[in-house]
Amino acid sequence: MGTDVTTPLLDRLGRPVEDLRVSVTDRCNLRCRYCMPREVFGPDHAFLEREELLSFEELTRLARVFVRLGVRKLRLTGGEPLLRRDLPELVSRLASIDGLEDLALTTNGVLLRRFAPALAAAGLRRITVSLDALDDATFRQLADTNAPVGTVLDGIAAAREAGLDPVKVNCVLQRGVNDDQVEDLAAWARDTGVTLRFIEFMDVGTTNGWLRDRMVPAAEVAERIAARWPIEPVDPSHPGEVAERFRYRDGAGEVGIIASVSRPFCGTCTRARLSAVGELYTCLFAASGTDLRALVRAGADDDALADAVRAVWSARTDRASELRAEAGLTGPRVEMSYIGG
Repeated sequence: MGTDVTTPLLDRLGRPVEDLRVSVTDRCNLRCRYCMPREVFGPDHAFLEREELLSFEELTRLARVFVRLGVRKLRLTGGEPLLRRDLPELVSRLASIDGLEDLALTTNGVLLRRFAPALAAAGLRRITVSLDALDDATFRQLADTNAPVGTVLDGIAAAREAGLDPVKVNCVLQRGVNDDQVEDLAAWARDTGVTLRFIEFMDVGTTNGWLRDRMVPAAEVAERIAARWPIEPVDPSHPGEVAERFRYRDGAGEVGIIASVSRPFCGTCTRARLSAVGELYTCLFAASGTDLRALVRAGADDDALADAVRAVWSARTDRASELRAEAGLTGPRVEMSYIGG
């Protein structure tokens, strides 16, 4: 199969498919309230059975098809991807795909100390860690866990030691919950050398209790950081980059802000998402996906799989964030824990 894309695969709004986010499990070892609140994802919650998940062979095959169609960046997500058994083996398989330029992973960092060396050795290029607070009390409350925040900080250190550097750290801000962490997290990131990105609280799924009043606007975050350390805008590193980047004028790195609510970027979105059971989603806020696993397990060849993906993407018109009303999105939506952020 060739990997050259002579005619870019565009959706109805002219957006190419360039990024693929792959969920490898719907399970997680934390219960962050904006993602997997315990009252919904409790002891009785029915998670996916092992045989339902795409095998590494199936997942790699689908990834090759997406690369054939123009995908150049692939990110592994969950749930918590480090809970997927033998994940470094999958990383090794994906890293060998001809034409794939970037292979990354998003994790909560709790298990990172254990897995960072093997992931780096397998060919992982980059890692992003979710971290919503630096102090134990706020961290444990937000993540609904007994694990100390030091476990995540140690995981970040382990990733950097393994060569997965610079590490990116994502923080979802909620007013009255952790918005007091902005300056402390920025100071820590400046001192540590990680790239920090603040994310506006979004109405992903229907169980996270989203209210617009709890969203801390990107402009406010930038003002607070600039009041402490002068910053200046940085041009995007590539078309479709979701984070607005700022450089510290004193040379202490960068900080990013993802303004998905106050300044949506649907018009440049190039992301496709694949659930752990092989459903193709064309938007983070979609209600349902297209079942590619059924095609794979029915014996479809790669051309048939490519045709299926092409049909879905070429019909894509998603721009949910641009259409978000004052009270938020309406109707059913897939949960973030199911297809990753």
